[in-house]
Amino acid sequence: MEANSHQRQLQHFFWRAGFGASPDEIKAALSAPRQRVIKDFIRDSKEVHDFNVVEPMPYFSLRNDKRDMKASPTQELDGIKDKLKAVAEERRESIGNLNDAWVARMGQGTGAFREKMTFFWHNHFACRSRMALFVQQQNNTLRRHALGKFSDLLMAISKDAAMLQFLNNQQNRKKSPNENFAREVMELFTLGRGNYTENDVKEAARAFTGWGFNGSGEFVFRPLFHDEGSKTIFGKTGNFTGEDVVDMLLANPKTAQFISTKLYRYFVNQKVNPEHVEALKNRFLRTDGDILEVMEYVFTQDWFYDSANIGAQIKSPVELLAGMQRTLQMDFVDKTPVLYAQKLLGQTLFNPPNVAGWPSGTAWIDSSSLLTRMQLPKVLFRNEMLAASVKESGDANEETVKRKNKFEVTMNWEKFASFFETFSEQDLTEALASHLIQVPINSSLLKQIDKQGNASGRVERVKQLTVALMSIPEYQVC
Repeated sequence: MEANSHQRQLQHFFWRAGFGASPDEIKAALSAPRQRVIKDFIRDSKEVHDFNVVEPMPYFSLRNDKRDMKASPTQELDGIKDKLKAVAEERRESIGNLNDAWVARMGQGTGAFREKMTFFWHNHFACRSRMALFVQQQNNTLRRHALGKFSDLLMAISKDAAMLQFLNNQQNRKKSPNENFAREVMELFTLGRGNYTENDVKEAARAFTGWGFNGSGEFVFRPLFHDEGSKTIFGKTGNFTGEDVVDMLLANPKTAQFISTKLYRYFVNQKVNPEHVEALKNRFLRTDGDILEVMEYVFTQDWFYDSANIGAQIKSPVELLAGMQRTLQMDFVDKTPVLYAQKLLGQTLFNPPNVAGWPSGTAWIDSSSLLTRMQLPKVLFRNEMLAASVKESGDANEETVKRKNKFEVTMNWEKFASFFETFSEQDLTEALASHLIQVPINSSLLKQIDKQGNASGRVERVKQLTVALMSIPEYQVC
């Protein structure tokens, strides 16, 4: 019973700190103390590996180098439209390739904890851009600072080209201040709603005037557009710059409270325990916002492993897809259906619904999405088609995606089955359930699932039982 409890806690840690664990990872961890497992897992995420999927797009001119003097204005306009369409298509494809690469790294690569934290910050600093290079640069910025000081992360993302573009700060000039960036950096990134005034937003917007970027995605400060006048922000008056405002936000204890609460909701439980969040906030303040220190504190606390916190979170669509890869040691051959599945389930990487990011908890589950989630294992391993389609969104590639909703995966079932070879036929279903499911399963349901594994061969029986277990609602939580 003690070994089962230890295993359950380890799987809880691997799911929350990463995207689950394979049977061999669990087996190796079972022989080590929990604290050692945590430190080793975190240490494996110390290195940073940037993505270089997207290459800078070459400059192109809308004018023909050799103008056809016989071409009519209509023909010239058609040529320009075709060129713009080709550029948009290339950018969209590049973002899709980056999506593929990130899902693969989440599900298979090393440094799972860094990727999980990058994924967390990707939603916290929710942003959209059609510039593939900007998207990649932002993702790499989040990854580099994901486990460092929050102060460095906030300053870096505040000067990020994709973010400045998304929140209109390129148009923020002293004669016509744009408040969008200033408002969101307070409400969604640091202080939270109700902890600033409208005047703070207006004055901070003046401080951020002149912040922009160039075509290569590099931060550019334009002095001629900056308002050098005196500003009053959070009760202080001075000739403040954008950097000054960021420093003020970092110095405000409300920021530590806001970030700690959000970390707790995502990594521990949607239902907040005030005492635990207070402890997180104090650790955040004592370590000057050291994210790695704060998260290591979370994972080493006994309350993190309380039964009330295990299986208390609903897997987001991306976590579901990445977790399937990592726990089963499988890979998607054709990446297009992976993008389709993200669209279908409501979470496409690099395309959050708005600046507030994706919802969480029960928002991921309704009658339609639950049915699709439970259908996925059969689609993956029984060569079936997803019997659903994504909503129209104006995506030019959408029809192509709809026609490629059939998955092809590589999966070594012999290897996977070998991890459970010491279990008898009578105990096999329960052993697989203990690896795949984070919450207790009703005994009658377990018996029903056991009957579905009616193959004569051991490997095929493991496959049948695995698909059956992944097709129940209990698999949707971690």
